[in-house]
Amino acid sequence: MSFTALFPGQGSQAVGMAGALAEHSPAARAVLDEAEATLPGLTGLMQDGPIEELTLTANQQPALVTAGIAAWRAWLEAGGPQPVAAAGHSLGEFSALVASGALSLVDALRLVRSRGEFMQEAVPEGTGAMAAVMKLDPAAIERVLEQVTGIVAIANLNSPAQTVISGESVAVASANEALKAAGARVIPLKVSAPFHCPLMQDAADRLAPLLEATGFKDPAFPVISNVTARAAARAELPSLLTQQVTGRVRWVETMTNLADSPVDTFIEFGSGQVLSGLVTRTLSGVRVASVTDPASLRAALAMVNA
Repeated sequence: MSFTALFPGQGSQAVGMAGALAEHSPAARAVLDEAEATLPGLTGLMQDGPIEELTLTANQQPALVTAGIAAWRAWLEAGGPQPVAAAGHSLGEFSALVASGALSLVDALRLVRSRGEFMQEAVPEGTGAMAAVMKLDPAAIERVLEQVTGIVAIANLNSPAQTVISGESVAVASANEALKAAGARVIPLKVSAPFHCPLMQDAADRLAPLLEATGFKDPAFPVISNVTARAAARAELPSLLTQQVTGRVRWVETMTNLADSPVDTFIEFGSGQVLSGLVTRTLSGVRVASVTDPASLRAALAMVNA
């Protein structure tokens, strides 16, 4: 049974993530050991928290990559097949690249630790904001944003019913009111910085030389870029991952393009089930599963082997 592998981004973190898999899977344990050797203190934070420190962008990003690859390696160890393609939401694109063999785990951890630091430092705390917008299509949201003074942009096209906006706090607040007046439901998000908008340009500029110096390899299977919603070639990866910092996450297009492959099975690897929910809200007639612990690993294997 063919399937697409998915890897979550920020917001899926939880204290204890990957712990149960590491207790039962030598392959998952080896991932945590490698992560700890690369970034000392990371796995203790993953297992014991506190959640406030784990949620800090510079910690959350490598922690989520570690959890995603621990789940992936446990899957392979248990006899799980390779996917026909992979995709990761924002940060999750790094996890997908590690799974495909295009990027080493050590390089990914070092890159996303820097990425998280650069993103946090790009905008003074409290001056940026993000919000989830429902009940209004992206074209209508775009028209509203064009009328708002200040920097505010679409950051994530998560599902047909959910779009995320990002920018300056004052501009996002103004946009929120205008969007509500246009019939939208708006939920401010608890984030440490305004991701995927022009305010992240300094972070992108600082990350670019690190990506250019990284030794990427050809992926074993296609990895879909957030920026283009299509498979990325090895030579494109430094540029696309740089653009991703300020660009919007085209998740709806990514899912619909994958469904046209055709693939009707999606498995999320790592912490949480955010992407599984987005898939079912975007596509009909698909099967989804997540691999977060030994029980969900067994269930996912049974599904693809059915």
